[in-house]
Amino acid sequence: MKIRLGLVGLGEAWQRRHAPALHALSDRFEVRAVCEQVAHRAEYAAAEFGAATVGGFQALVRRADIDALLILSDQWYGPLPILAACDNRKAVYCAAGFDMPVEQAETICKHVDEAGIAFMAEFARRFMPGTLRLKELIATELGQPRLLFCHQRLGCDCEERNRNGRTFANSSRRELVELVDWCRYLVDQNPTSVTGQMHNCPNPGPDSTNSDSKQSASKTPDEEHDYQVLSLDFSEPEKFGSGPLAQISCSRYFPAQWQEASNYRTPAALQIVCANGIAFLDLPTTLIWYDEAGRHQESLENERPVGELLLTHFHRAVTCLVRNRVDLDDACRAISILQQARKSSAEGRRIMLT
Repeated sequence: MKIRLGLVGLGEAWQRRHAPALHALSDRFEVRAVCEQVAHRAEYAAAEFGAATVGGFQALVRRADIDALLILSDQWYGPLPILAACDNRKAVYCAAGFDMPVEQAETICKHVDEAGIAFMAEFARRFMPGTLRLKELIATELGQPRLLFCHQRLGCDCEERNRNGRTFANSSRRELVELVDWCRYLVDQNPTSVTGQMHNCPNPGPDSTNSDSKQSASKTPDEEHDYQVLSLDFSEPEKFGSGPLAQISCSRYFPAQWQEASNYRTPAALQIVCANGIAFLDLPTTLIWYDEAGRHQESLENERPVGELLLTHFHRAVTCLVRNRVDLDDACRAISILQQARKSSAEGRRIMLT
């Protein structure tokens, strides 16, 4: 079955991930229309796939020749295309991120349930070759995870490094949501408690310029965090420390002019300590692991690209008779955990998760 697609936004990963994957899977997908707020990008992508350009997502989702939406960037409209897809019974592949309030995510869950559509959130880390191989090793060689350490280092120059016009606060929230989901996926269970701590950017001094003061005053509390860390405890309730523990952090404390410093000894995307060994993973394809036999290094560059794996999974979700929306539940749960981590930081205590 070939699924006819409408593209909503193109996003920063269009050229390196989504466009090559759509070309490779042309026997399963056909791009019929493109909606993008930057007109020349929409025209270029439409010409590349022989598709039409559409002025708005509402007009796109109502087209009779569209079976599913690929929402690759939220741009100015946020989650509205998802709700429109629910109203028109169109499947959704969402790569726009889930840095939204938990109440909004729950509203989306409700609409997806009522519409009965297939929904897939793009948690790319799950499908990267290094992660897939690590899951195999956990099941065969390394054993059950005990400790996980994830650290995401972001830059500070919002003008140069933001995601489709979004601020760094939104970028860090999005990264933390994805990292929480990644750890849950690797441990294969839900955490029972979370503790969080946030470090705020220094307030401007009395010698700051007026423009700097105004800019600081306009910041939301989330935008003032230059370091955020949370610990997920997967132990049984009231037995803290007896089960797997994941430490997740996201930083953006390097000044923009210190680009060389920010690239110094970048930490591994994941360090995981298991019952029978330890592994270091640099996404997407480099995995080094140790057991009693010594050091093992695997380069997985010849595996299928993550974009193809993601879209193949989406095709299966749309064509399968059993409706698939598990990814949306996972996204809501990760958002809720991050919200509880902020509560933990504000109140200075461990928060139990239901």
